[in-house]
Amino acid sequence: MGTPLHELTIAEAGRRFRARTLSPVELTQAYLARIAALDSTLNSFITLTPERALDEARAAERLFAQGIDTGPMQGIPYGLKDIYDTAGLLTTAHSKLLETHVPTQDSAVQARLRAGGGVLLGKQATWEFAMGGPSLDLPWPPARNPWDLSRSPMGSSSGAGAAIAAGLCPAATGSDTGGSIRMPASVCGIAGLKPTYGLVSRYGVQPNSYSFDHCGPMAWTVEDCALMLTVMAGYDPRDPGSLDLPPEDYAAGLSAPVAGLRIGVVRHWYEDELEAAPAVIAAMDASIATFRRLGCTVSEVRLPSLRTFTDSKMPLTAAEIFTLHEHDLRTRPRVFGRSMRFRILAGALLRADDYVQAMRARAELTAITFAVMKNVDILLTAGSAQPAPELLPDEPPTFFGAKTPSLTAQFNLTGQPALAVCNGFDAAGLPLGMQLAGRPGEDALVLRLGHAFERATQFRHRRPEIDVSAQAVAAQ
Repeated sequence: MGTPLHELTIAEAGRRFRARTLSPVELTQAYLARIAALDSTLNSFITLTPERALDEARAAERLFAQGIDTGPMQGIPYGLKDIYDTAGLLTTAHSKLLETHVPTQDSAVQARLRAGGGVLLGKQATWEFAMGGPSLDLPWPPARNPWDLSRSPMGSSSGAGAAIAAGLCPAATGSDTGGSIRMPASVCGIAGLKPTYGLVSRYGVQPNSYSFDHCGPMAWTVEDCALMLTVMAGYDPRDPGSLDLPPEDYAAGLSAPVAGLRIGVVRHWYEDELEAAPAVIAAMDASIATFRRLGCTVSEVRLPSLRTFTDSKMPLTAAEIFTLHEHDLRTRPRVFGRSMRFRILAGALLRADDYVQAMRARAELTAITFAVMKNVDILLTAGSAQPAPELLPDEPPTFFGAKTPSLTAQFNLTGQPALAVCNGFDAAGLPLGMQLAGRPGEDALVLRLGHAFERATQFRHRRPEIDVSAQAVAAQ
């Protein structure tokens, strides 16, 4: 039997489209049917656009028939995290404050995907304003992890991670302010890239923290992330942080050899500081062995503690998100979910010198990181210290008073590209993930190494078995 349509990668579907052995309409119909069958339990979508999707699929099919090729996303169904503006289509940021909000313009990323012939399936669940969650006091329920419906897909790109893992879409957009692409990718067993800061325009995307926000691709494979990034990336003067770089085909060099690349393992972050689960450590050790078999040079490096990175980031993000929501917080605080309200309030307590000192620390930490990277090409560490946690409502005090610092936020401070890749499973069958981080602008190199790892392992052949009737009981 052939690969089920809902398990086709972007690359595989694209080859079939161009060989005329698969129709974009046929593929879109398969995803819409699977969404109808499963998503009432997964809650990965907030708004579905079936009629629009079929219209866009027919348009892509006509272009193929005319010999017109608009790029790797032509005819590919995808989901948008519901903080990306869509003209004429509800964009809620998963918040009651935007429960009826319909933008008049597309975000830059949506405009690029649409121009590239993509097929929009709908808008996907997030945490409130990509910050507060998981929450049970919002107009829409939080998404669930398809590997175990009693567990969280993490956040804030939770709907994207859950939908891709469950085979409800092959591609989705995420955003990452402190790990919101990489954490869902790690615990959902997919691939997700936080690109170099400024590589993908944030215009028309609900901001979280101006100096930390990244937009990026999420998909089943690294190759698919590279194909998406080729379409999503590009200079945009409407985004003050946008990089003016020439266009690049991020999939073009994926198959180049990786032998000779120098990998620096930041082991102390996940073993000493976070006391990662034994399965995570075993998966990391096995991954290191794989990279050595691929001809990479692997050595251990030390960087400042995760706590130091987290302590620099938290005052900055708290202050920046407070400035965004101060008016609504003062005038209608109860409209926010409890988790989001608490996290915004923290920003009101900061002084100017707190912000300045945190910025100084950020510059110093970035300089130290880049100094270490003069001797290695890629940093390797765990993507999550534990497999997916239980899906429980967030207890707000655990955000700023957390005993364990973030394993992902350090690469938001530095702005360098960081890729999450599935690198194993625990005894319960829950996926595990690792992170590969490169120098700013070297996204293609990070993707090449991640792609080589996926080709050298078998983890992309394992999909969640979703028994909705059995898991729904456990999820209650």
